[in-house]
Amino acid sequence: MNTFKTLLLLAAMTALLMVVGYSIGGPQGTVLALVFAAVTNLLAWWKSDQMVLKMHKARPLGPREAPELMQMVEHLSRNAEIPVPAIYLIDKDQPNAFATGRSPENSAVAMTTGIVQLLSREELAGVIAHEMAHIKNRDTLIMTVSATVAGAISMIAQFGLFFGGGRDRPMGALGTILMAVLAPMAAMVIQMTISRTREYAADRLGAQICQNPMWLASALIKISNPNTMLVTAERFPTTAHLFIHNPLTVRGTDSLFSTHPDIRNRVAELQELAREMGQKVMTLPMIQPMQRRSPWGRRRGESHADGARRPSPWR
Repeated sequence: MNTFKTLLLLAAMTALLMVVGYSIGGPQGTVLALVFAAVTNLLAWWKSDQMVLKMHKARPLGPREAPELMQMVEHLSRNAEIPVPAIYLIDKDQPNAFATGRSPENSAVAMTTGIVQLLSREELAGVIAHEMAHIKNRDTLIMTVSATVAGAISMIAQFGLFFGGGRDRPMGALGTILMAVLAPMAAMVIQMTISRTREYAADRLGAQICQNPMWLASALIKISNPNTMLVTAERFPTTAHLFIHNPLTVRGTDSLFSTHPDIRNRVAELQELAREMGQKVMTLPMIQPMQRRSPWGRRRGESHADGARRPSPWR
């Protein structure tokens, strides 16, 4: 269902692009708009992964720096049945993570130092599994396409506002002005709807990859806590939809203009999945973040927030 909805939304965005092109240049404008979108998508598909990693100053993490983390990544990638992605670290206190790459064979997972310090090993496994779900579902490609098409719509609409819109245009001057204002807004709504749809799908698949939905649910609660959002401004807001939690806000809503679903809704979905899997469902209030400590220092079998003692799943 999520795949069908995503394809439907991408089709709607493509149709909107064609309408914008037609409103400016008629049938020829439609063709030019599609060609422009195809070229921008090709460039984004080929270079977007390295571009976003450089934008956030992510550095590759070698196996000698965090051997247990790399073992975890290898175990989760086997569960996900994808090649082991490259791991990058971003020196930033704000706890967050994202996946990038044009295919599972050319993928990477980037994590901030804040999320590594904040979460337990199990919670971090839930986050990494969520990002691997994005890789397996090829969401990084879908989100790149939606972002570039949305950008193309905005650029073409603005071009028509300044250089077109005469009486000889299909929609006239007033129509061109309305299109220049409304089309980018419609494209943004469609793009954000795609983002929310893919987040729900990645939550579900990621929980299945790590084999415990409550690990990801607990991680989402900690990440979304206002006290953990130490960085309230983001240098590159165009990449906000890539992260597991929007870095531009301390709260999420399922509104038209939100890139991510509400955390409470995501946690509720994960709790329901845990019931379906026959697992114990923990009560997870919006708790204060735990004292920061390295997740690699936790002893196997150490008590967790729910009082249960669970062995590490990657050994």
